[in-house]
Amino acid sequence: MDHSGHGMMHMDMPPFTLERGLQFSGEPFFMIGCLLGLGLYGWGVVRLRRRGDAWPWGRVVAFVAGVLSVALVMCTKLNDYGMVMFSVHMVQHMVISMLSPILLLLGAPVTLTLRALPAAGRGRKGPREWLVALLHSRYMRVITHPAFTIPLFIASLYALYFSPLFDFLMESKVGHIGMMVHFLAVGLVFFWPIMGVDPGPHRPGYVMRMLELFAGMPFHAFFGIALMMATQPMIGTYMHPPASLGIDPLEDQQAGGGIAWAFSEIPSVVVLLALVYQWYRSEQRQAKRSDRAADRDGDKELAAYNAYLASLDGRGR
Repeated sequence: MDHSGHGMMHMDMPPFTLERGLQFSGEPFFMIGCLLGLGLYGWGVVRLRRRGDAWPWGRVVAFVAGVLSVALVMCTKLNDYGMVMFSVHMVQHMVISMLSPILLLLGAPVTLTLRALPAAGRGRKGPREWLVALLHSRYMRVITHPAFTIPLFIASLYALYFSPLFDFLMESKVGHIGMMVHFLAVGLVFFWPIMGVDPGPHRPGYVMRMLELFAGMPFHAFFGIALMMATQPMIGTYMHPPASLGIDPLEDQQAGGGIAWAFSEIPSVVVLLALVYQWYRSEQRQAKRSDRAADRDGDKELAAYNAYLASLDGRGR
């Protein structure tokens, strides 16, 4: 496959440094997407506050951090270096498929949308009703089911990188952006039922969610190890990097594998912490509910139990 045209665009790229990589590039597709995401989320929060409803600041911070993490890897020169350096591309892939989705989902955008959109009149259907119908649809049940999301998550690594599809997509900017959108979408459908912050068709229990999370991670780690242990470059796009970069393609590939392997642990820890916190919160809520019920009923259960003990005592005499 001829990558000369692809290489020509990047012939005079200086060697990679973090400072150069983080320079703003303003890639239009993701730039517009990020600004739109922030704008709509902000609109939802303002709408709720004006109505007198609270919306946790923690969710706002998480969502903004999620959008900024997408902008960090897509709207900077990291995106240009990612076209010619596998290690940089792998940073983009890991962030956009494993870190950004978790942060975005912690922002509970679906819940915010449902609360911010006005309900249509009786018998009519507006945007809110369409969203509710979509959330309960068979399509959503399928694409958020672990039997679909876990294989999809794994296939996004193996089927893409170890087949000609990757090289084909990397030949154009459109293909590259399409691939990144796919990574983000796969991350969102994979982590959505696991995070359980937003309503969705599947509401597995906490233990089940942890099992779902850990089912995908070993494959991720193994993918990274396979790249680290390879004795020759495996991906056509990155076999002949521009000489100006001064890198060895095999060493760069091994670095990319190391990044994929190390990164598979980060989301596990973040999600696990979020799940344990949610579990703790739900137990607290349950305890408060029980306390409220006891206050309301005047400790009926306790009184009944005492009466039962008294009746036993009476019988024993």
